[in-house]
Amino acid sequence: MSDRDTVLGRVRRALADVPREERPEDVPVTGGRPDGARAPDAAADLLARNLADYRALVHRVSPARLPVLVAGLLAARGARTLLVPEGLPERWPAAAAAAGVRLCPDDPRATPVELDAVDSVLTGCAVAVAETGTVVLDGGPGQGRRRITLVPDHHICVVRVPGQVVDSVPSALERLDPTRPLTWISGPSATSDIELDRVEGVHGPRTLEVVLLEG
Repeated sequence: MSDRDTVLGRVRRALADVPREERPEDVPVTGGRPDGARAPDAAADLLARNLADYRALVHRVSPARLPVLVAGLLAARGARTLLVPEGLPERWPAAAAAAGVRLCPDDPRATPVELDAVDSVLTGCAVAVAETGTVVLDGGPGQGRRRITLVPDHHICVVRVPGQVVDSVPSALERLDPTRPLTWISGPSATSDIELDRVEGVHGPRTLEVVLLEG
């Protein structure tokens, strides 16, 4: 008997008493922490820890300090160009622009080569999941198309705290429209497909910086 047969046998035995007409959504899920049980500060702290665990760089800042922080992050990398999606608050990249960074509006006609030539991209998000350290973009205002967060090598993503932070994936799904193009991001792009050696930047940015906008 193969391992596959063993696993499938266990699944069949576990489901032996389940009526055939029963659907997964018919059975309430019990146990675990109820969604929304964490205080907002605790959820933000957990999000920050889990983001860092996935090797994202986490910053916490007030709205008044955000433009200066963004400018500083770009200056630290020597970034001279910044991709900005439609609907992004003008204040967010204002200090960077004043310091000489060229703002590049997202252009649907841009080729992958042209996107790859941009140093960094700045976006907001739709929601962030504390328990998994995940930010989710749905292509809404200030987030742009999926490709602009996959091609440039440096992504700065702003999360409004507490409004965009939820405890769990089920809570996030309640806020998201499944018909929209959802991009779930947990840390910089990485793979260990070959010899289990971690390689970053294969399918997306090598550097993810998440700014928790508090207050």
